Amino acid sequence: MPDLAVGQSVGEILNRLASRMEKTSETALLDSQNLLAHLLDRPRSWVLSHPELPLTRSRIAVLEELTSRLEAGEPLPYVLGRWEFFGLEFEVTPGVLIPRPETEMLVELSLAWLCERPECRHVADVGTGSGCIGIALAVNVPDLHVEAMDISPVAVEVARRNAAYHEVGGRMVITCGDLFLEYSNFNLVVANLPYIPTGDLKKLPIYGREPNIALDGGADGMVLIRRLLLETPAHLLPGGLLLIEIEASEGLAALSFARGIFPEAQIRLHKDLAGHDRLLEIQT
Repeated sequence: MPDLAVGQSVGEILNRLASRMEKTSETALLDSQNLLAHLLDRPRSWVLSHPELPLTRSRIAVLEELTSRLEAGEPLPYVLGRWEFFGLEFEVTPGVLIPRPETEMLVELSLAWLCERPECRHVADVGTGSGCIGIALAVNVPDLHVEAMDISPVAVEVARRNAAYHEVGGRMVITCGDLFLEYSNFNLVVANLPYIPTGDLKKLPIYGREPNIALDGGADGMVLIRRLLLETPAHLLPGGLLLIEIEASEGLAALSFARGIFPEAQIRLHKDLAGHDRLLEIQT
């Protein structure tokens, strides 16, 4: 990286990095700050408050390697090897979906529901990925028991490490499986399954950068969501809740299909901060 040199200050390097990252990132300055915070093993706020700090030759070399990966198109969370979700830090690898801020709404609704029902403490996290949803729930509800499942063996191992890191592994069972399989019954089922239509996915910047198995929802994006809706009645206890994250264009289709499976349930759609349909809620 010819425009970086030993002895340059953090402030100078931030500006140079942001300039380079503008070609591949819409949040170039923020990404540069996160990259330096990772390099220095300090909070981003600390990095910003020490712009005069010079970088050593060894750190410049590491920074060159990390930035080259970003310029090649690798997502920042994979370069860092970790990412924040719901105020918690999670290991992420190219084998799992990167946690998104919009998914935090699913956790918020789940926690509000669980807080009002102290007798409901058995949760299924279907398609757990990095484990961020189930782990966030377990961290915030000390007597919660979570069964998390994912079809990807790689994701299962990442989720297990994240559960151990957050010291909730003793209250979580994380297994490799296709949806429910032979699992027990639950008060609450949460799911963030692949929901992007195949044709749309191939046009998106994330195609080929994050695992397709965690993104591709089939021709209309609803293949796994329909399966989950069909399987859930055999596993959801009376008075239970099902929360499913969906793609914005799938709201009405998901709502219609859910009403056919749960004719007596209270069913509604929740919109995200951008005003798009994001969560399907089914209260039995």
